[in-house]
Amino acid sequence: MDVSVVSRPPAPPRSAGRGRGRGSGSGGRLPDSEMLCGFVFSDKNAKRPDFGSAIYGDKQLAAGIRQSAADIAGKLGRLTVMPVSAKRGARRILLAGLGEKGGVTADDIRHVSGRIAKRAKDLKLASFAVVAPGLGSALRPDETASAIAEGAIMSMYRFDRFKSSDDDSSGYGDDYGDDDNGDAGGPSGASRPQKKGAAAPPATDPAGIVSDLLSAADRDGSSGDRDPELFVVMPGIEPGELDRISESVRASVSTSRGNLFVRSVANLPPNVCTPQMLADIARGIAKKNRGRNIKCIVISKSDLQRRGFGGITAVGQGSKNEPKLIILEYMGRRPADGAGADDGDDDDDAGPIVLVGKAVTFDTGGISLKPGANMDEMKFDKCGGCTVLGIMKTAAELEINADIIGIVPAVENMPGGESYRPGDIIRLYSGKTAEILNTDAEGRLILADALAYGERHYSPREIIDFATLTGACIVALGTNVAGMVSNDGRMADAIMASSERTAEPVWRLPLDDVYMDMIKSPVADMKNMGVGRAAGTIAAAAFLKNAIRDTPWVHLDIAGVAWTQTATRPRSYKSKGATGFGLRLVMDHLSGLAQG
Repeated sequence: MDVSVVSRPPAPPRSAGRGRGRGSGSGGRLPDSEMLCGFVFSDKNAKRPDFGSAIYGDKQLAAGIRQSAADIAGKLGRLTVMPVSAKRGARRILLAGLGEKGGVTADDIRHVSGRIAKRAKDLKLASFAVVAPGLGSALRPDETASAIAEGAIMSMYRFDRFKSSDDDSSGYGDDYGDDDNGDAGGPSGASRPQKKGAAAPPATDPAGIVSDLLSAADRDGSSGDRDPELFVVMPGIEPGELDRISESVRASVSTSRGNLFVRSVANLPPNVCTPQMLADIARGIAKKNRGRNIKCIVISKSDLQRRGFGGITAVGQGSKNEPKLIILEYMGRRPADGAGADDGDDDDDAGPIVLVGKAVTFDTGGISLKPGANMDEMKFDKCGGCTVLGIMKTAAELEINADIIGIVPAVENMPGGESYRPGDIIRLYSGKTAEILNTDAEGRLILADALAYGERHYSPREIIDFATLTGACIVALGTNVAGMVSNDGRMADAIMASSERTAEPVWRLPLDDVYMDMIKSPVADMKNMGVGRAAGTIAAAAFLKNAIRDTPWVHLDIAGVAWTQTATRPRSYKSKGATGFGLRLVMDHLSGLAQG
């Protein structure tokens, strides 16, 4: 989806004799848009959408807008579309409910904008314009414009790579569990049969998939029609301010596309997406961004064994798909004004940020075999690693002013004659030993190796890890909030602030010596399980903390939020399957660090 920011609405839809509207900033001269969209609040006497005096000067049109606004009563997520008789300009005006003005959040705008974009695509429009609501001090104009763009782009996602037709009856392209009050003025979510001449389905061979994932930046994840063009209209904004808003939206567009990339990788089936494919994707990211100081290193099975990565080696040894440790190094940090590259600054902040993501491409549980019900969802056990790959790709494309290291331990956990067993004792990369009580507690083993390697090899300023680690996190926090454990209060507060800005919620859990004692083993330095069912999420984090010396560290358990589940909150920009959780949150955090 192409996105432009402009300062005025499109040409008023009154007669063929009227000229086109003009925009400034990145939008420049604004072509006619096929649908003009505005937001309506539920408050009495709330200000109407700023469509401009030319539209409201048409008494008949203004009366129709007033009636349509009354019909939806400003209820959050409700839409109404009214046709307009015109020979050029907008042929439709859409009004969207946004709830009470005083309670509107950026995520409300993101969600409703996604619904607007879906309606525009259902109507097969080439373009639509969304007039940003005036929210006073509640949200800055750049935050509002960015939320509109994010919702529109992410709502376009569909995972249909392996479908032989464009039937969308699976729900993989719809709002997940959409629970709003529907639309006034017609149905939404209509199936979208593929047009004649539409793009051919993406490749399904491994090499073709990797190439396809990395090729078109403007891809919505589907093989069908092109997305409509979006104009974000910012009434009353001066040209200089409009340029700043346009830059913010540009970053949001890249971040949203990064989210779609994460989803596209995470949704791949396990017979296709092996540790080797993840390594190939990482190499492709580095190759595509050649010249942006990013390189890829892949450590394979024999070197993993030789170099002492006992956790990764043990978990991966039962599968014919050999384990990999994937490393992406992005060195984007630029010296501050007046500083040279060799100033000898030994400040702790000079170190890189290390990101570690668990990637179990399929998790059977190994010898401690999982129940068969819903085991297909274990293709999502790679979501943490996919998030790291997406962050590295997005950071390089945006040329973030920071040094960032992405580390992805990639394995397949399978039962077999060479699988590791309950009762084994393995030596991790840190040098500590771990007693194996359950082979289905494998994620902490591979993460411990990767965390220890990242800290010792890169001396980072901070470490963040992402993992679909424990079902206990779903029991504790549900499927809309990630669990967070940290050894550093300031870093945890910064992650929490980014979480609130991006509506990717996290909740901090405690970690002290009581929990550390829960993983002590009588025969090894630690065991890979806690005590019964008690504090399972924290016990897993305690295992990881043993791999960290003194670097500020945040662990995010994304087991409940990495893909849509029964209790997932409906959002227009979340379709069935992987959600890409964590990328927008961490990109916000990294941007803050890069700006100092």
